[in-house]
Amino acid sequence: MRLLAIDPGTTESAYAMLDMSDCRPVTVGKVPNEELLDMLTVASGGRTVIEMVASYGMPVGREVFETCVWIGRFLERVGGAELIYRSAVKLHHCHSAKANDANVTQALIDRFASGERNRGKGTARAPGWFYGFSGDIWQAYALGVYACDMSEASCERNLANARSRLAAAEAAHDEHAGRFVALMRNGRSQ
Repeated sequence: MRLLAIDPGTTESAYAMLDMSDCRPVTVGKVPNEELLDMLTVASGGRTVIEMVASYGMPVGREVFETCVWIGRFLERVGGAELIYRSAVKLHHCHSAKANDANVTQALIDRFASGERNRGKGTARAPGWFYGFSGDIWQAYALGVYACDMSEASCERNLANARSRLAAAEAAHDEHAGRFVALMRNGRSQ
């Protein structure tokens, strides 16, 4: 299944299409908002997430309101898109709401391209995981990875891992309980 993540802007928006099975970027880019709106008309299926603007009690300018208008237009076009706040993405990747874009980018590199040259971008002849990434595309991808990690499939994987750990703990408990009972019986017979 595919996931489309959108980092909206006043005139241009970054997007990242991810394969939800492994968070691999399928296609990324930054295009004028009108073009993205047309792309959303053509695209079908999958899941869409859009970064939502949040108020932090400070005055905002015209750009924020224009971005909100575009978020609404994208939502209207897609229908079932989910809105995700930037603070949740920063907490997920960096474990701090004070993280900045550079921190989030580095967290992604550490997770998906640790130790690779050129920040995992590769070259035209040998594209890396992050080939074609720049600027706001990183943040669109971070949004998509967050959504993938929070998806039902991810929850199912975590549940399966928890069940496996529980079964191992129960087996260890049963073994220890058996030893305890044996020791108690041997102690009474003496």
